[in-house]
Amino acid sequence: MVADTDVAAKIEAPPRNTVGPIAWIRSNLLSSWSNALLTVIGLYLAYQVLSALIYWGLISATFTGADGSVCTREGAGACWPFITAKFAQFMYGRYPEPERWRVNLVYLLALAGLVPLMIPRVPGKFWTALYVFVLFPVIAFFLLVGGVFGLLHVDTALWGGLLVTLVVATVGIAGSFPLGILLALGRRSKMPIVRWISVGFIEFVRGVPLITVLFMASVMLPLFLPPGVTFDKLLRALIGVALFSAAYLAEVIRGGLQAIPRGQFEAADALGLSYGKKMALIILPQALKLVIPGIVNTFIGLFKDTSLVLIIGLFDLLGIVQLNNSDSKWFSPTTAMTGYVFAGFIFWIFCFGMSRYSQMIERRLAAGDRR
Repeated sequence: MVADTDVAAKIEAPPRNTVGPIAWIRSNLLSSWSNALLTVIGLYLAYQVLSALIYWGLISATFTGADGSVCTREGAGACWPFITAKFAQFMYGRYPEPERWRVNLVYLLALAGLVPLMIPRVPGKFWTALYVFVLFPVIAFFLLVGGVFGLLHVDTALWGGLLVTLVVATVGIAGSFPLGILLALGRRSKMPIVRWISVGFIEFVRGVPLITVLFMASVMLPLFLPPGVTFDKLLRALIGVALFSAAYLAEVIRGGLQAIPRGQFEAADALGLSYGKKMALIILPQALKLVIPGIVNTFIGLFKDTSLVLIIGLFDLLGIVQLNNSDSKWFSPTTAMTGYVFAGFIFWIFCFGMSRYSQMIERRLAAGDRR
């Protein structure tokens, strides 16, 4: 016992320059003269960018005012009164003001389902998923559209701003994911007709830009419908976005399916599992786990592409910002830039949140792979 105490007493802490922040800086930023030079250049550029942003957005910015005249002084920075005055339009578009509580309620109901669903430790995932994917869409539809239970009907032409961005993005993501899985499985199917249809759809959609798909859904689709039959413009955009994203998502998932070792398929066949059980219980969980970065990248791209719905007359967040930039009351040299910065910041928050959450899921699912 005495000998063990003496040995423990002789153990000293490692030098400070080999552990902690100092060691990290030396090994990652100053490991060689070239890395040190790049570090200095990077810090200089970061300083220039941050100082310019702080000066434009805070020091020389205007925070109060009733119109754009307060932002026309020489050297004026951001015109934040413009954001304050137009904030409601940026969030709701032309949605009737007395009915905007319905939009807020939809947001709260969405958070009430998504937060417990996204936190791994919260129990009751089955019932939460049932609420999010089955019950909530029905509730949200009747709340936003109205026309029932005494709610005023609000035409989708009045929707706009962040409301349209979130509706297009969430419906596109929710609709494209299962369709992308079916297309990926269909492309690998042994049935020629199923494979040819899947390949043809994927290659056709991936060969045209989203703008073309939106034009087809908005302008050409009604020409093929029977007389008197029409679809809501927003609904047509949702279908076009979901189909477009599904084609790209199918290729991502197909890459994950091809990465699964052949032995997994043979093991499932040896157990006598049907094709559906084999895919649902063994193959797809492993394939989706491998391609989480690609799936999230597709979702982030879809979220940013929602701004393209402006070309068919739907004013999403970016579209409503552009529309309000033409307001003569708020004309100033910095009004447009302030609006674009605000819209870009909102887009960044959602995209960054999806990226960080996917990284957390990757780390959690990879815990069993660590040795």
